[in-house]
Amino acid sequence: MLIPIILLAIGFVLLIKGGDWFVDGASGIARRFRLPEILIGATVVSIGTTLPEVMVSAGAAFQGSGSIAYGNALGSIICNTSLIAAITIAIKPGSAARKSLKLPVAFFFAAAGIYCLVAYVSGTFSRLVGIGLLAMFVVYMASTILRMKKGAATIGEVIEEEETGSSVSEEELEAKSGEDYTVESREKGTKDSLVKDILMLIAGAALIAVGADLLVDNAIILAEALGVSEKVIGLTIVALGTSLPELVTAITSLIKGHGSLSLGNIIGANLFNLVLVSGAAITINPFDVPVSGLIGGINSSLVIDIPVMLLVMLILTVPTLIKEKLSRWQGIVMLGIYAAFCVLQFAV
Repeated sequence: MLIPIILLAIGFVLLIKGGDWFVDGASGIARRFRLPEILIGATVVSIGTTLPEVMVSAGAAFQGSGSIAYGNALGSIICNTSLIAAITIAIKPGSAARKSLKLPVAFFFAAAGIYCLVAYVSGTFSRLVGIGLLAMFVVYMASTILRMKKGAATIGEVIEEEETGSSVSEEELEAKSGEDYTVESREKGTKDSLVKDILMLIAGAALIAVGADLLVDNAIILAEALGVSEKVIGLTIVALGTSLPELVTAITSLIKGHGSLSLGNIIGANLFNLVLVSGAAITINPFDVPVSGLIGGINSSLVIDIPVMLLVMLILTVPTLIKEKLSRWQGIVMLGIYAAFCVLQFAV
């Protein structure tokens, strides 16, 4: 039992250092290309922090453990939203541009609708469903890249006007970009090395992946020794372990003053858990909705897991889209939901 505990500690250290480099690299790239941090968080950063989920779920699918892949995807979304995002919002609520949030939120609920339809109607995730989810991932990335290019071009035009002597206020620049953008941030972007930012992003992602892998593997060993079921391990321990990159990124972003990067990362990672993580696992090895318990004669996953996933995402996104800001009550409510969810997983 001593070796798994030591490896857990090593994984934790790697996660912290990797998160530090990862956020620095991502925010540097956002500054250099004059892109809203929330979009960088919803794409580049989200892909990096979702890699552990992809590796764990794909590996589980290859081994025929569909319940691990299923539980990991749903559990990670619940953990990302009602624990990680909730903690950062409860500590330091911030603003969020509706313009940058609309696309990832719309794609998430579209993917969630497909997921729910399959789970409640057929109960079987076929290979066709997996391919469809992967196709949604490709469409989302293409759409986001096009938006980024358009946004960068718009800001570039504004900066060019400034350099030629035209009068453009910071308020007008912010309105065009959908994010706070100051002269100071532009100057930093020109001074930073793009190669250094990219290397820090890659190195940070690598350390996060290795650290998360060590934590997950050894947490499973300890959990199995205590007799915890496979689905519960997927929904709680594996989900929390593979969500550690998001947690480290969120905390580091908060400390460094990049709250938009953290919010974009959470929403993007949740979307990728449905379309990329689940899509890949289902395509590799189709599976039925796992049953680990019944509530009123109904699969407990259909009564608890999926409804909780939808509920916490609605609490996170709907008020934020309406008011364009996050409120402390959202974080507190979601933390309460996560605590109740974890208790129910071990009780049912």
